[in-house]
This record gives sequence, structure tokens and C-alpha cells, in this order.
Amino acid sequence: MSQTYDSSSIQVLEGLEAVRKRPAMYIGDTSSRGLHHCVFEVIDNSIDEALAGFCSQVDVTINLDGSVSVVDDGRGIPVDVHKTEGVPAVEVILCKLHAGGKFDKGSYKVSGGLHGVGVSCVNALAERLSVEIYRNGKVYEQSFSKGIKTCELHTTGPTSKRGTKITFLPDDSIFDETEFIYETLASRMREMAFLMGSSGLRISIQEESSGRSDTYQYPEGLEDFIAFINDGKTPLHKEIVSLVSEAPDRTGTPVEVELSLQYNDSYREDVYCFVNNINTTEGGTHVSGFRAGLTRALNGFAKRESLFKPNETPPSGDDFREGLAAVLSIKLADPQFESQTKIKLGNREVEGIVASVVQDKLNSVFEENPTLGKTIVNKAVLAARAREAARKQRDLVRRKGALASGNLPGKLADCQSKQRSETELFIVEGDSAGGTAKGARDRKYQAILPLRGKILNVEKARLDKMLNHEEIQILITALGTGFGADDFDIEKLRYGKVIIMTDADVDGSHIRTLLLTFFYRQMGELVKAGRIYIAEPPLYKLKRKKKERYIIDEDALNHALLDIAVESAKVRVRDAARSGGDERVLSGSDLDALMTLLLTLERLGSHVELGRAPVPFSEYLTAGADKQLPVARVVAPDGEGRFFFDQTTLGAQLEGLDEEQREATIVAEYLDAGAIAEALEGLIRLGFAVEDYVGSASSDDSAARFEVFEDSDAPREAHNLPGVLNHLRAMGESGVDIQRYKGLGEMNADQLWESTMDPETRSLHPVVLDDEVEANHLFSILMGQQVEPRRAFIEKHALEVRNLDV
Repeated sequence: MSQTYDSSSIQVLEGLEAVRKRPAMYIGDTSSRGLHHCVFEVIDNSIDEALAGFCSQVDVTINLDGSVSVVDDGRGIPVDVHKTEGVPAVEVILCKLHAGGKFDKGSYKVSGGLHGVGVSCVNALAERLSVEIYRNGKVYEQSFSKGIKTCELHTTGPTSKRGTKITFLPDDSIFDETEFIYETLASRMREMAFLMGSSGLRISIQEESSGRSDTYQYPEGLEDFIAFINDGKTPLHKEIVSLVSEAPDRTGTPVEVELSLQYNDSYREDVYCFVNNINTTEGGTHVSGFRAGLTRALNGFAKRESLFKPNETPPSGDDFREGLAAVLSIKLADPQFESQTKIKLGNREVEGIVASVVQDKLNSVFEENPTLGKTIVNKAVLAARAREAARKQRDLVRRKGALASGNLPGKLADCQSKQRSETELFIVEGDSAGGTAKGARDRKYQAILPLRGKILNVEKARLDKMLNHEEIQILITALGTGFGADDFDIEKLRYGKVIIMTDADVDGSHIRTLLLTFFYRQMGELVKAGRIYIAEPPLYKLKRKKKERYIIDEDALNHALLDIAVESAKVRVRDAARSGGDERVLSGSDLDALMTLLLTLERLGSHVELGRAPVPFSEYLTAGADKQLPVARVVAPDGEGRFFFDQTTLGAQLEGLDEEQREATIVAEYLDAGAIAEALEGLIRLGFAVEDYVGSASSDDSAARFEVFEDSDAPREAHNLPGVLNHLRAMGESGVDIQRYKGLGEMNADQLWESTMDPETRSLHPVVLDDEVEANHLFSILMGQQVEPRRAFIEKHALEVRNLDV
């Protein structure tokens, strides 16, 4: 540290240097969440064009090289020279902070972008970024690297299109993770399509590596959104209540309020709120206004209809929102957010505007349809009674001592440290595993809580029933936070980390899911704060000579055995039939690369063979022409199978069938086609052909194409690459002791410590909430009352299972 502190110590960060120095200030963090936020910043600019009425299509592509492209058919970023900056406007937008078209209200009436910061931050944090602009009948292009232009804006030809295409590759020196997750982006695309439904906006997303793609367009807008939220639940009323209204703010500028709501049979509130299509996850004044307006309207209706009993406590605002699914979207010219990530609205006048609009509209709805109002109020009255029953149950349990803050459960083996930040609570499946964990732990900072059996599924249970469940009582007491919206306080959490540690089998996965359901529904702030973790115990232990190694799953076991073999093995490739008798010998890095590709093809090929229209993997690989793999196989009612190589041809084929034929036709889509093609390209780069992979397993009339050998052993012949893989596996298994663990209780204490609990060696996965809408939807489907949506989910995703241990 320098001993002097004067003017020379003061740094001035110019241009985008500040963004690269402190990226979390602009995008939230540099983890997966911040990475995807960059994509959202680019997409939001396209959505703003749609809000202004100039864009009808947005396409997002996750490219093979790890970059993302966003294309729209809007007006295109301006390309003329900026009057004061002296460079093209597109360069100003991409290279200058606080530069954009959202300050000029003549260009955008409302927009999600406000600060002129978003896309310039993306440029600053990109290894490379390129922009194509379709405008004035020409294509304009410019490229950048880490926020600095690498070429001038130039034209590359004529075009009849209009719009903008931005492609960027994240800088791995900035981001902890650089792999884009299809599901995270697709959820955001679907959300935007719901919100822009009335405009007719069409949004598509595709991933080149897997071949997956989705297109979203919802003409009914928020009503379609409500139907999605209530999937897996039973609505209490068939009609969805919707309103669209405008009211002026203090300057006379109109504020547009759009709302759709429907009650269901669940016991929670699902309200999602948006400002200029930005998801304000922490709410704000618009949410306060909505809640106030809803409570006033329902209270007023109940009093007019005398629906409250004289001696009964009337429902609270929380009771009126039990079972409510609602989407609130407001649009205003000058929103005031808390930060660049726009998670909470602060405009004070919006609260009164929304409250007034909602109350007036709902008063009219209940006056026209009193049955609807009575249904909602009766639900709230039952909720109030259940709340009172839960309060009595809580008091009863507390009097018995189970929830008293000073009495920890007897099953809890607490830690010694009082420094919460360093302590960990392991929630363990069963008393047997709990005993092992107690012997394995570091007593100073690790606590163990064994739970017996499977806890109650709180998705299906009211609060009073949940509180009567002994294992849940124990869990609540051990954590110390309380539970539910009124009682929970994260500051009272007794541990820095809460770690779910269950067996690596189906029962363990079910228990983990039940615990996650409880945490998400009753202690949601723990999940949002990143305090919940999942421990990953190993399935195998390898012992070779004096070295021991723990293995997480089947794939890792395959890799480990091959790593052992590759250390001393070599593969001779006989090219006599192809290149005049030349031979090659593979070892070291080339052999390691070959094994990685072969394992990938083996894993992906098993899914092709297990499809609803199965074919041998070799037939699938050789069905293509010009290296193009099939995207689907269709088996007609007469049993004839046919491959299709693009979605357009496949769609046309299915459209030509009548309903009876379509139901009798089997369609198997190959979701992994892109990944298979990428692995095959890797084989070609190593000097192999598809024929080397699909060649017959044995042949009496030709010499073996491959020999696998070690210096001291006789060579083993193979006629194709899968045969090479099998020989190497056998060599890897030679002299190796493989121990298989079925559960945590089968391990010794020292094994459990070094494999699962030691911070230096364990695999610990944080539970991250990336998309609250999708999380709610999945919990409702997987853990809710309705069976049909759960069955449909299982049927859709059954073939995506990678490791299933029963």
C-alpha cells in the first residue's frame, strides 16, 4: 500500500472503462444472472421498437460459437453522423454511456430503456460485438471488441429489409460463466410475448448446438399469461377479469394500466408486475396501488352484500389475495427505478392512479356479476378462518415448545461457532445418514439435522395442516427465521448456508424437491438471497493402487476410466485402404479428444435409439445428405418411416394429414441433432469419417481398421470407433476397484467428509432463482393437485433424462 494519498491517487475512468472495472454496478453481477441480463438489455431495445409500433418480429439465436444474436425488424439504429460527437449515431449508442434515443420523447412515447446505458454496457463486456443495420435500402456493419471499435461503419450491400442485428460474445475475463442457458432466455421471450400480445409481436428463439427452437405469439396477451400461470391449478371462475385504462399523472401525461386476474384453488398469491415491459421483481408503487384497489373493492362489495358474519374477523388484504393469479402491466413516460437493473418502481403518484383504476373497474365487474364477487369473498373468508386456525395451531405448538425460539429440536446436532456467516446446516435424509454425517462433520461450523421420511408437500396443504407436521416444525425451529409472509425474518437465520444433502437416487431427489417446495413457498427470501444449497454426494469411489477418487455420476465414471486407460494406451489407425498403407498412432491429447467425442456420440445416440420412432444410431447418422442430419423421423400409420431434415418440410407433411391420421402418426424430434453434428465435425477434424464410427462391429473378410495396445500387451483389434471405446474402457477397469454407493448411510464418516462435506473437495450447488414465473409454473405442475399437467410434463421431458438411478 502506498503511504501517500494525494491528487495522483484519484483515477478518472473514461468511456466504457468504468463498466469493465465495476460491471456489477450496471448488470447486477458477473454470474449467470448478469450474463443473461446482457441479452435482456439488447432484447429490450427491440421490444421498445415494438412498443413504439415499428417492430413485429424479434429473433434470438444462441450460436455455435457461444455468442448470441438478436434481430428485429424495427427502424434500425440511426447511422447518420451525430452533430456534436462527429461519429455515426450507432457508434455513439454503443460506445458512450448515457447515450440513446430514450431521452427524446419524440422518438419513444414509453420505453423500458431509460438511461442510455444498457447496450453500451453489453458492448463494454463483450469479447466481440458486431452490429448489422438494415436501413435506407442498405446493410451497414460495424464491429467492436471490449467496447472499442475494430472497424469503421461501412456498407456491405443493398437490402429490402429494415431493422437491427446485434451479435455479441461475452468476455470470459469478466464473467464467471459464459454459457447461455436456453431455458432462461426462452422464459424471458415467452414473458415478453405475453406482455406484447395485443401488438401482434412474434418472438422466436433457437439454439444451434441442440437444434431446439420455440416461437411465441399470444394474441390474447395478459389473458394468455394468466392461463399459463394457472396451468396445473383449478380456476374458481371461468372468466378472466381484464381491464385496460388510462389516467393522467401530475403532469397530465397518461399512465396506461393493464390488468388481468383470475382466482384458483391454491393457497398463495401469484402477482407479476411490469413497468414498460420490465419485470419489477421487487414490486413498487404500482403493486401497492393494485393491492389497495383490490382490497377496497372486495371489502366494499362484501359489506354491501352483507357477506361477513357480525362476530367474525373480516379478511385481511392477504386473505383477499389467497389463490390470486394476476398480471399488472403499466406504461408511463418517465418511470423512476431504483437502479439500472430496474427491480422496483418508485413513482409515488402511480400508487394512487393504479388503486383508483383497479377499484373502479372491479366495482363495475362485481356489480354486473355478483356471483363472481361472492366466490372471491367466500374464498377470502375461508382463508381468514384458516389463518386464524393456523395462528391457534402456532400458539399451541409454541406452548408445547416446538417453535419456541429458545428450544432447539433434540434431533439437531448444532455447531459451536456463533459466527453465522461461516456456519452450515446440513439437512440430511434419514437417521442413518444423519448419524454418519454427525461423525463426519467439523463440529466448529457444521450442524446436522436429520429428517425422517418425506416431509409434507406444502403445495397441496393449508398453513394449519403444515404446522401440524412434526418434521416441518423441527425444520422451522432449527432455522429460527419463522415462516410465511408475516412471520419470516431472514435476519434471524441461524446459519450462513442451508444445505440439502440427500441420497443420489429417486427417493433422494423426491425429498430434495419436497424441501425446495417448502423453502420456495414458505421461506422464499432464503432462495432469493442464495442461502439454499444442494450437496452432491458421489455415486462411485475408484481405487487404483494407492490413489482414491470419488465419482459423481455415470458419465464421470466413463471419463475417469478412459483417463486411466489413455495414460498408457495408444490407438493405431490403419489407412491402407485409403492412403496407400500409411498408419497413424494416436496417444496423449489427440486420444483424449477422440474419447471425449466418442462419449458424446454414445450418450446422444442412446436417445436417438430410445425415441418414440427408434432407429439404430448408425442408420440415423447415414440417413443424411451433405452432412445434414435429420431433425425428425415420422412413422406413418402403415408403419413406413421417413426422415425429415428441416422443420418447414416436417410441418408441411403434418399439415397434410387429417386428424385421425395425425393421431396415428408417430413423430420423433431429434433435439440433439446440433450437438451430434458438432461431435461428428470434431471427428472429421481428427481425421476420421462417419464410416469409421458406423462400421460393422466385426468383419471376417477385412482387416481390422484399429488396434488398441499398450507397450507390454498384445494389441486388441476393433473395426469401428465404438469398438475402440469399449477396449479402452476394459483397459481402464483393469486393476481398478469400483465401489458403488446407494445411499449416504453406506459411507464411512471419513468418506462422507472428504467426498461431500469438506469445503475443499465437495461439490456444492447454489439454488438460484432465475425466473420467478417459470419457477411458480414448475412447482404448480410438479407438486400441485392436477395430475394431467404433470403427466404431460413427464411425457415431454422423459427422453431428456441423463442420469436416472432407481
